[in-house]
Amino acid sequence: MAQQKRGLGRGLGALIPTGPAPVAADPGQRIPDGAGFAGAAGMPADGPGTVAGAYFQELPITAVTPNPRQPRRVFDEDALDELVESIREVGLLQPVVVREAGRGQYELVMGERRWRAAQRAGLADIPAIVRATTDDDLLRDALMENLHREQLNPLEEAAAYQQLLDDFGATHEELARKIGRSRPHISNTLRLLNLSPSVQRRVAAGVLSAGHARALLSLDDPGAQDHLAHRIVAEGLSVRAVEEIVTMGDVHPVKVRRPPARPAASPALDELATRLSDAFDTRVKVELGKRKGKIVVEFGSLEDLERIVTTMSPQWAGTLSA
Repeated sequence: MAQQKRGLGRGLGALIPTGPAPVAADPGQRIPDGAGFAGAAGMPADGPGTVAGAYFQELPITAVTPNPRQPRRVFDEDALDELVESIREVGLLQPVVVREAGRGQYELVMGERRWRAAQRAGLADIPAIVRATTDDDLLRDALMENLHREQLNPLEEAAAYQQLLDDFGATHEELARKIGRSRPHISNTLRLLNLSPSVQRRVAAGVLSAGHARALLSLDDPGAQDHLAHRIVAEGLSVRAVEEIVTMGDVHPVKVRRPPARPAASPALDELATRLSDAFDTRVKVELGKRKGKIVVEFGSLEDLERIVTTMSPQWAGTLSA
C-alpha cells in the first residue's frame, strides 16, 4: 500500500470541531444516526465556532461506504486519474461528508469522487466531516460563518471555498455575503488551486505568499511555475519583481548556445596535421567542413610567422621585413 499522504491544508476540516477517535466496527450492533455527537457539540469554541451536529475526523477509508442512493453512477476516468495523481502529490485537501451508519461505519453523503480517488491513491485514512443533521443548508451556512474566524493559509482557504461550491451548491455571491469578503477575492483565491503541486506545497508551507502565487498563475506551464517559484525562494524576490519577470517573459535562465558539433576528422587528416606541425615546428590544424576545408597554422610573433613562411617557401624569406 502507498505511504499515507496527508493533505497540505485543513480546508473545511479547520472550521468545525474535531470528533472522538473512530470506534471499532461491530457488525452485530447499530447505533442511531447522530449518536455520539454530544461530545463534539460540547467542545470549547476557542477556535472556529461550534457546528451543531457535525465534527471533523480522519476515518479509516475501509470504514466508509458509498451512498446507495447516489444518483451519480458514471465518473470521468481521466478526471479521476488526475485527482489520484494530485492526492499522491499533495494529499487530499477537501474532506468528504459522511454520516454514521453503525458502530465504526460511515456512509458517504458528499464526495464519492474524492473517496474513489483516495482509494486508488492508496490512502489508509480519509479526512471527513461527520454530520448528524440532514439539513445541508445548516451545515453549509455554519461552515461559511466560520470561514472568517479561522486563520487559514491561502491554499486551505481556496480548498474550503471550492468544497462549499461543489458539495453544498454555494455560489460566489453567497460566499462573499456570508463571510464578508469580496467576490473578486473569492475568485482569485480559488485560482490558486490551478497552481502546480510543488508550488501549492510552498504556498501551504508559507514559503510563498498569496501575492507570489497569484503572479505565478500568469504562467500556463507548470514547469515554468516551478522554476520561478524556486527563484523566488532562492533570490528572495518581491511580488512586484515576480510580476515584472512574468511580464518580460524572463522566466527561464538564458540558454547558452553551443556551436554545432564538428564532424570527426579522418585519420588521414590527423596524420597530415601532425606532419605539418612537425615541419613548421608549430601547431597546425586541418579541418574539413561540409563544403570546404581549411588549414590553420599558429604562430607566436611576427618573427615566428616569417620563420614559418620561409620554411614553406625559401624565396619568401624577408617578405615581412621588407
